[in-house]
Order: sequence, then structure tokens, then C-alpha cells
Amino acid sequence: MVSVTRAVFGDLPLGAGTVEKFQLQSDQLRVDIISWGCTITALEVKDRQGRASDLVLGFAELEGYLQKQPYFGAVVGRVANRIAKGTFTLDGKEYQLAINNGPNSLHGGVRGFDKVLWTPQVLSNGVEFSRVSPDGEEGYPGELKVWVTYTLDGGELVINYRAQASQTTPVNLTNHSYFNLAGQGSPNIYDHEVTIEADAFLPVDETLIPTGEVAPVQGTAFDLRKPVELGKHLQEFHMNGFDHNFCLKGSKEKRFCARVHHAGSGRVLEVYTTQPGVQFYTGNFLDGTLKGKRGAVYPKHSGFCLETQNWPDAVNQICQAWTFGKWTKYKWCSAFYHTLQYSPSIFLEEHYLNGSLWKFLYFPSLLATKINQFIF
Repeated sequence: MVSVTRAVFGDLPLGAGTVEKFQLQSDQLRVDIISWGCTITALEVKDRQGRASDLVLGFAELEGYLQKQPYFGAVVGRVANRIAKGTFTLDGKEYQLAINNGPNSLHGGVRGFDKVLWTPQVLSNGVEFSRVSPDGEEGYPGELKVWVTYTLDGGELVINYRAQASQTTPVNLTNHSYFNLAGQGSPNIYDHEVTIEADAFLPVDETLIPTGEVAPVQGTAFDLRKPVELGKHLQEFHMNGFDHNFCLKGSKEKRFCARVHHAGSGRVLEVYTTQPGVQFYTGNFLDGTLKGKRGAVYPKHSGFCLETQNWPDAVNQICQAWTFGKWTKYKWCSAFYHTLQYSPSIFLEEHYLNGSLWKFLYFPSLLATKINQFIF
């Protein structure tokens, strides 16, 4: 049985609308989503002792999400990640996007999908958000209709993305949740053990745009094919942190790409995807100035993101292979498994047709969150 409750989360300034919160709850998990940016504001699961913790960084009140903040829990688009100098050319025409990250355009621009009010519709086991991104919004060509649907089925939270464009345009949507498997508000993620199954990564310039090189990870700090404890690894290689795209073996079927383990709680996050890349970000730009839920502050390295998506600046660097044609249907698959580690016997093999999946387990009960993520 799934309950869906609806409540006012807050009012936008100048009478611009009311933001609502939708709480989806089963006997195994609770997730809160607001209509501002389709943002996941809370995701509560249990540790090996059965104690529930909220694992995503964010705010208790709307004002937190209206201030300048690093996309906590939001759907980002029209194009996630960076586009160099905010320019690209399609069908012989050059487009100039809004610049909001040094010389580049990041996560859709100054007012991306995370900074707009979506129209909600309550479902029997979830909520659907929709909006129309008008032609020219943040500089992007064509009207884009977008639907984001969150549904809960037992222990599975499913997010479906659908989009339809009126003309050829780049589209790359993802969810930008920051995780701390010890619980949001924990001071850092240094005790998290990370594995990313990627043989190559994209080196970046000083503005975090890929240089064009696809570099092997072998013998570098980016070789995460075997588990590394994050804090020790950053110290060993004198790194500020990760904010890089790891190159995956793209497939029509989802493939394993990453795993994060927190020994203290027993929680494990595994990521599966059909996407060609995953952006591993360790919260390098968090600086402790934001006050989050329950008075938490979020200093540098207090959360991590695993953003499965197309490669950064792909519209300029890989022959526009991922632009969406007029009225063409598209889909992709990413999967996130979140478990608790007790013994190999608790790991279950699951098969899914499409989508992104967050799965939560705690012994002896099964707690699963599944996020289906696709455009079609």
C-alpha cells in the first residue's frame, strides 16, 4: 500500500505561484518531492540497525531552494552539465545560451528546469509533473514538452522522463541529488568506498570543459575500477576532488557502472545505466555557508553525486550525435541500487527493462527504490 499526501510547501514571491510537496510513503521508504524543479527534498531509508536516516542534502523550507544553491535534488535541463562558451551549431545555425558558470552554460542556464514551477497531477501511487519549455528558453531552439513522473510501488520509486521537441534541439536530463550514505548532515564522505567501472575518463580544462581527449584511467588517480576509500585516495593523489565524466561502455541494456559503500551504516549504492557517461562529483564547491535540514551545514565534500548522462559538451564534441530531432521519440536507461552490506546472500539479482533504479535493502526486510529514467 502506498500513501500519497499533498501539502503546501510555500509560496513563491510576488504571487508567482504555490509550491506543493508530495510525500510518497510505503512500509519500506519515504520520499518527499516538491513541484519547484521536481526536486527530491528527502529520501529516508534505514541502516543495518533499522534506524532511518535522510540521505539527501537539501532544505526544510522553500526559501532554501529559491536562494543560490547547487541544484540539490533537482531535475536539471534542458541540458545537464556544461556547454562550452554556451554556444553550439545545429543545421547551420549558431545558438547562444545563457552563461551561468564562468564562460560556460551549466545545467540549462540561469533559469533551468530546476528553477521553474511544474504543474502536478496526483496519481494513485505517485505524482506527475509537466511543463512546456518555450522556444528560445535560455537560448535553446524549439519548444520542448517535458513530463517527469514519480511513482512508488512497495519499495520502488520510479521516475519516468518524457520529452518531445518541436524542432531539433539538444536534451540531456538528469537528477542532481547529493548523497551522504552516513546521513545528510554528516560532515564528509571521506569514509565512503567508491568503485567506478570505467576504463577512460575525460580530462578537463580550467573551466571544467572536456579537452577532447579520452584518457585511459590506468595508472592515474581516476582508476577507480577497484574500491578506494575516498578520503585516503584524495590525499594520496593530492586532489581537490572529482568533478569528471567517466566514460562507460554504452549499451541498449543497463550495465553496472559504479558502487559506493559506507561501512559505518552498511549502506551501499550501486549504479547501472545505458548512458555513455557518469559524472562523479564530490561536492567540491560546497563551502559550508548553506544551512540545510535540521540545522545541518554542508561543507566541501559533504555529499556526492553520480549523474548518469551524456558526455559534457557533447553537442560540440561528438558530432551532435545526441541531439533530438523534431517529434522523434528517445529513451535511455540508468539504474541506482542502494543496499546494505551484510553478506553476499542479501544481494539480489533484478532485471528491469528501462530506467534508473535506486534500490534500498536492509536485513531482514527488503527496501527498494527504483528510478526509471528515460525520454521517449
